Parts: sequence; C-alpha cells; structure tokens
Amino acid sequence: MAAASGPLFLLVALVGGIIVGERGPPGAAGGLLVAGVLATAIAVAVGVRGEQLGVALALGAIALALIGAASMQRARHGLARSPLTEAVAGRESATIVVTLTEDPAGPSRFAVDALGRVHGVDRSVLVVATGEAAGRMRVLSAGDQVTLVGSFRPLDGWERRFRWRHAVGAFVATDLIGVAPPSSPLFVVANRLRAMVVAGTARAPATERALLSGLLLGDTRAISAEVKQTFRDSGLTHHLAVSGENVAFVLVLAGPFLRRFGYRGRFVGGILVIVVFGTMTRWEPSVLRAVTMTGCVMLAALVGRRASGLRVLAIAVGGLLVADPFLIHSVGFGLSCAATAGIALFSAPIARRVPGPTLLTEALAVTLAAQIGVAPIMIPVFGSMPLASVPANVIAAPLMAPITIGGLAAGIGGGLLAPGAPGLATAVVAPVTLVVRALAGIAAGSAQIPVELGGGGAIVGAVLIAGALGWRLLAREPRGDEPQPGEAADRVGRLGARWWRRARR
Repeated sequence: MAAASGPLFLLVALVGGIIVGERGPPGAAGGLLVAGVLATAIAVAVGVRGEQLGVALALGAIALALIGAASMQRARHGLARSPLTEAVAGRESATIVVTLTEDPAGPSRFAVDALGRVHGVDRSVLVVATGEAAGRMRVLSAGDQVTLVGSFRPLDGWERRFRWRHAVGAFVATDLIGVAPPSSPLFVVANRLRAMVVAGTARAPATERALLSGLLLGDTRAISAEVKQTFRDSGLTHHLAVSGENVAFVLVLAGPFLRRFGYRGRFVGGILVIVVFGTMTRWEPSVLRAVTMTGCVMLAALVGRRASGLRVLAIAVGGLLVADPFLIHSVGFGLSCAATAGIALFSAPIARRVPGPTLLTEALAVTLAAQIGVAPIMIPVFGSMPLASVPANVIAAPLMAPITIGGLAAGIGGGLLAPGAPGLATAVVAPVTLVVRALAGIAAGSAQIPVELGGGGAIVGAVLIAGALGWRLLAREPRGDEPQPGEAADRVGRLGARWWRRARR
C-alpha cells in the first residue's frame, strides 16, 4: 500500500508547497531551498536504513514542500524583477532581437502573436505583431530569430495568462526588419522534419489536412472552430494534443532503425528521437509530461529497474514542476497528468472485473480510468464532461496507431516525393486520409449524444471517483509479474517498455 501511495503522497506535498509559495511574496527563497535540500538528505539517509520508512516519507514530503515553495517564489521573482521591468512599465520603444519559442498565430492576417526570448536579457515576451509585420511573421516558425521594431507594454486582459509561461510583458511590433534561421541544430532538424510532414500531407482535403496537423504535430491552427467543437463534444479533443500515445508510436516507427545500434546506442538514439519529436510538436505541456515519462521508463530499463507507473509519474511530474512551477496553471498539463494517474490507479482493477475479450476490456479499462482521472479537472474548468467520450474513445483507439505511424511515415515520404512526383505523394497519404476521415466521423456521431456530466452531476462524479479510489486501494494485488493495463502509467509506458524489450534482443 505504501509503495503504491507513497509517490503520489510526495507529489501532492510538492504541489502543496508550490501553492503556498504562490501565496507568499516573490523572492530568491535561498533559505527555503537550502532547508529543502537538507531535509531531502536526511530523508534519504533515514530511508536507506529501511527501518523508519514512515518517518522518511514524512521528511521527504516536508523537503518537497519546501523545494516547491522555493521554486515558485524564485519563478515569480523572475517575473517581478527582470532587466525589462522598467522598459515594460514605461512602455519604451526599442529594436530587439527575439528567438521565437512557438509558431506565430492570430485571428487575422493583420494581427499575430507568439512568445519569444529576447536576446541579451534572457527573458520572454509576448510579441504582438500588427500590419505588414504580422503578415511577414505569420509564415515563420519556432526557433527563427527576428529583429523587431516597436514598443514594450504590460500584459493586458487575456494576455495575462502568458505570465504563467514566463512572459514579463508584451512587445508590440510595428516592423520586422530582419529574419535569421534557427541557431540551434535541434530546431533545424525538427523544423525540417515538421516541414516535410506538412508538405507531404498538403494534398489531402482541407479538413483532413488540418486534422492531420493536429493529430501528428499538435498544430490546431488550421482546424475550424466547428470541427474543434465536435471533437470537444465527443470527448476526443485530447487526440488533437500530442501526448504519450504519439511518443510511443514514434518509438515504434523508429524501432527498426534504432535496432541497428548497440545496447547503449539504442538508448541514446531513443532519447534523441523523443527529444526531436518533442521539438517538432513545440513542447506542449502534455508532450513534456509524455517525453519525460518515456525517458524515465527507458532509463529504468537501461539500469535494469522495473518502471512502476506511479513512481515514474511522480518522478517525471515532480521534476517538471520543480523546473517550472508555473506548469501548475496549465490545464493541458493537469489533464495529461490526471489521465495518466487515473490509468495507473484504476485501469488494472477495472480490466480484472470487466468480462470479455482482452483487447476490448483493456481499451475500455484505459478509457474509463482516464475519464475518472480527468473528471476533477474537466468538470470545474469546462463546466461539464461528455459521457459520450467513453464509447467514442473505445471505438477510436484502434485508429490512432495507423494515423500516427502511417501519418508520420506518409508525411515524410510524401514530402520527399512531392517535388518530383506529386501524384505519387498524394497516393502515399491517401490511406491515412481515409482513417482520419473515419475518426472525424466517429467524433461527429458521438457529439450527437447530448448527455454530459455537469452541475449536480459533478457531485455524483466526485462520489464515483472516491468510490473508484477506494476500490483500487482495496483491490487484490495481482500475482507474480502478470502484465496489467496500467502497469507503466499509460500507453507510452506500456508500448515504450515493449519496444525497449524488443530493442535489447
């Protein structure tokens, strides 16, 4: 019991410390950090002896709470005290060089915005381009370096949410006077592969082409509001945010190539693959969680340790929150972590109690477990939760492997063929287009089911979740090393572990 609940207990302590740190004043928090490190050392020393595990767990919780509070206070201090504070407050005019950290987007061709890192001061600003500068900036990508003329100003209205992505202010760009390619080799490789995928799918019909960008790269800018709402109403919108499932399928796709290397070479190659893929998808919060967990699973396999789902989740999420405590304000990050925790906790007991073929019961168990996990976030944030998501996800699950693996392969292949053989490039991507059309049909059909859990249903949902938690904790533990649906936290863990076992042979 302690082994199962301990990692989550420590993670909750870290989150609690981050919340407390947000309530206090911003500062360097050196004292808190030192105290947290000392408490960690004492907890490790007590735990190594193995005689007082409860005391070690309590000390570990105190240590992580202190570290979480220190991390949040330091992050807030970086916003409040930066080299750009006076320029932002005084709305000063300037010419700056910015490295874009995301792809520019906006409601019209005359207004575009994107986060960027200002050279020389190492701080992020929200670049708001207008007029001709917007048109020129729209075609750029993350990693590009741009020279802009304009003025600083404080974040206003809806822009304030960007402070949780470390933006110290906004820069209104009236002119773009220079563009340079990415200086990072990682961005160069990732942007070229991303461009190949986009070019390879360019001849698909408009709706399917836009959906492929979302399903493969997490780029939803071209998806219409109507289609987005359809996926939201059917509970399939998470497929448009790249996550662990996509990372696992990318490793499967790269498996034949990586098996050509030696044991350690496969590990290094696997890490490079997921890092490049994370850069291709612009490191959305769900991608951060998935890539970090995948790296932990692969590292555990390298050193011969079993990758316990909750332990991997706690290490990955805890490490990310210490590095960037502002992630606690990301709904996407919260949903991704909650779904993973739900699968790790509930999928195995659900699968053991649901009769039927293994393939069906596992898909149903994973879907139900994920919905239980995300319910405490979805209902308060979005006001309701579509119950159609359970059957929709079970039906859609078999389509995701051919879409992801086939889509990336066909996209890159089509991108290489498009300049010399456009007809062949269209034929290569056509089968994937049909599968995407089927997924869109599932979303449209499921969206017609007008049943949602919200309002008073939230109370019922909370009771069901509490009951499911008790059910999981009181469930009989499986015997031996029998594989369980939630063993490695989610599909990235299970598929990644299977891939790694095959790669080691």
